[in-house]
Amino acid sequence: MKIAIAGGHGKIALLTTKLLAASGHEVWGIVRNPAHAADLEAAGGHALVLDLEQSDSERLAGELASKSIDAVVFAAGAGPGSSAERKLTVDRDGAVLLADAAWRAEARRYILISAIGADDFDPASDDVFQVYLRAKKAADDDVRGRDLDWTIVRPGRLIDDVPTGRVQLGKLERGSVTRGDVAHVLAEVFDADNTIGKTFDVLGGDVAIKQAVSNL
Repeated sequence: MKIAIAGGHGKIALLTTKLLAASGHEVWGIVRNPAHAADLEAAGGHALVLDLEQSDSERLAGELASKSIDAVVFAAGAGPGSSAERKLTVDRDGAVLLADAAWRAEARRYILISAIGADDFDPASDDVFQVYLRAKKAADDDVRGRDLDWTIVRPGRLIDDVPTGRVQLGKLERGSVTRGDVAHVLAEVFDADNTIGKTFDVLGGDVAIKQAVSNL
C-alpha cells in the first residue's frame, strides 16, 4: 500500500512511518520544510514537500495521484503555543483539505488523528484549547460526511514515556497515552477493515494493541 502522512515530521508520524515502512508499505510524509526529508528517509519514508496552508485540494490531489497513493493519514497540527487562528487553518482546514484531495485522487482510505473530548468543547469560549477542540470536531464531522473509508482516532493527552504496547480503545474518559502506542494503533488500523467508519478514543491500558483494534 502507498500511504501519505500529512504532518510527516511529527513524532507520531515518524514512528508510524517507521512501522509501516518496516511492514512493506511505501510511505510519503507531507512536510513543508525540505530539511525534514532526511528524518523521513531515516524512518524508511520519502518526503513530499508541500505546505497545506498554502495549497489547494486540486494541487494536493495531483501530488497524491502522481505517487499512486492508496491511503492518507492526517497527523498534522498547529502545535502547542500556536494561535487560535492556526488551530482552525491547520487542525480543521488542513484535515478537510486532505480529505477533499484524497477523494479527488481516489485514495479512499483516510485515517484522521483527532482528540479525545472533541465533542465536548465550549462553543461560547474563545480559549485556545476550546478552539482546538472545536476545530477537531469540525474536521471529524466533515470527514464523516465524505465518501471515504475513514477512521477517526482520538488520542488522550500525549506523553513521551516508553510505549507499553497496551491500550484501551472506545468511548473513554480523559487520560494519557504514549505517542509510540498511538503510532502502533495507527499501523494496526491499516490492516483492520473493522475500523472503517468508526471513531474511537485511545488511552494507555492493559489490552495488547492488535487485540484492542480487532475488538472494535
